[in-house]
Amino acid sequence: MSLPRIVLIDDEPAFRTLSAQWLQAEGYQVQTGASLAELYSLLSHFDADLILLDLSLPPHFDPQHTLAALPQLIERPVIILTGHGERELALEALRQGAWDFLAKPIDPDMLAVVVKRALTKHKLVRELNCLKHNLGGQQALNTLIGASASMNNIRALVQRIAPTDVRVLVTGPSGTGKEVISRAIHDLSNRANQPFISVHCGAIPAELLESELFGHTKGAFTGADKARTGLLKLADGGTLFLDEIGDTPLAMQVKLLRVLQEGSFYPVGGRSLETIDVRLVSATNADLAEKVRLGEFREDLFYRIKGVNIETRPLDVRPEDIPLLIKHFLELQAHTRQQPPMNPDTPAFNWFIQRSWPGNVRELKSALDSVAAIARNGVITLDDIGLLYPDAQVPSRFQAPAHPGDSLDAQVRALEISLISQALTKHQNNRTHAAQALGLSRQGLLKKIERYGL
Repeated sequence: MSLPRIVLIDDEPAFRTLSAQWLQAEGYQVQTGASLAELYSLLSHFDADLILLDLSLPPHFDPQHTLAALPQLIERPVIILTGHGERELALEALRQGAWDFLAKPIDPDMLAVVVKRALTKHKLVRELNCLKHNLGGQQALNTLIGASASMNNIRALVQRIAPTDVRVLVTGPSGTGKEVISRAIHDLSNRANQPFISVHCGAIPAELLESELFGHTKGAFTGADKARTGLLKLADGGTLFLDEIGDTPLAMQVKLLRVLQEGSFYPVGGRSLETIDVRLVSATNADLAEKVRLGEFREDLFYRIKGVNIETRPLDVRPEDIPLLIKHFLELQAHTRQQPPMNPDTPAFNWFIQRSWPGNVRELKSALDSVAAIARNGVITLDDIGLLYPDAQVPSRFQAPAHPGDSLDAQVRALEISLISQALTKHQNNRTHAAQALGLSRQGLLKKIERYGL
């Protein structure tokens, strides 16, 4: 285990030497310097865990100059060293983010206590941030709802590729969660704390798309009364999500290809080259290979953005995901309204499962939002659904949720998930009571819950 590392910056050589000896006797690695320039030089190769910093340093001997540098240093604890009569300066340093201050002459025992406390707190903060990052990753995976084989494959693939910088192309029908998958990739990546910039290439008029992406200088065109930073630059360091990239005009495809190849571009009307470092994730519901064949999409850009291809499936071919999506969206509604979750009764639940959803997950969520808005007493009934969908009928209690072309296994799987989800909802997730209601042993129910990812 490596010893904690401390940088001590003070212009008095005797004080530096004596303090370094005290700290080394306490078991710390210590490097010293006499100015801010020396501090920056030390930090370039000595990853300090803590900085001891005098306020009055050469060549300026101006405490305000040192205070101005504090915001660049506070990713690690900074303890300010002050002389008598500098209390106000020390308090200002605390307001700027310093951890603590010590007045000279410094007592060795007080120095040891303050340093140890700062290092302990810093270690705890780092561990907490690491835990938050791991939990954030789990939350990102939890947004990928479903127990179907296709969703299990997508989750596994997202986990594999997220920590890399490989480019990703997400394809599939509208409403199947392409942006949710793309955001999960970002949230699980090393860029999670950087921007996620989403651009809908089909929603921005062709004549404005270049300016939106690249930005423009003042006077670049009529109406450009001030300079504007483009979305590419805003995504610098993070993830750029190009939604419906298949709708990008051919002229823009050429410019986009150049950015991806060189990592640089000129704003509209500008002569200063901008550089960016972004992770590209694209999505489309179009068949890009067919568009390439028809000359509507550049082949070189297609292979540049493709990287890893994640394909989403329509909801009608993965009915076993519907019960989990229903539960998820109703819980989201409850959280937003700060009310207990709505519960569909059995006929209503079966109606949602058996209905075809050509708009996929987006249509299912919209229907749930609408029906929940008019439901009463916390229960969604088929009568509530009938007010918005007059063709709604009570399904047979023995009818398996079926879709054209479903195999028997898929229908049985969907029905089991439906019945288990209803039992768990009815018994407030008490698995013992749910198992009794289903005529299963508790262990048998737990195995099914694990199998279906409930």
